[in-house]
Amino acid sequence: AAYSTYEHLSLLKALGKPEGSLPLDIVYESVLALILGLFGASLNSPPLNDITWASEMKKRTIDGMDSRLGFAQYKSRGKLLFANPHQGKE
Repeated sequence: AAYSTYEHLSLLKALGKPEGSLPLDIVYESVLALILGLFGASLNSPPLNDITWASEMKKRTIDGMDSRLGFAQYKSRGKLLFANPHQGKE
């Protein structure tokens, strides 16, 4: 379809008529190529995976999910919270 379009536009340019429209057979060929390409891509795609909690838990254990490593604090503020307020004021 792209080659046919190029040839048609070259012919129009050689004839001095650059404002001509594309013939219907080139338009039909382009639309058919688009439909066949989409159909072929959808047939060759891998199957879709579930994105639910249950499907995620099939791959993981509850110990790995409940460990909450994202909330781990390695810098403790306990010495500021539980310090004696009268310490150091003598």
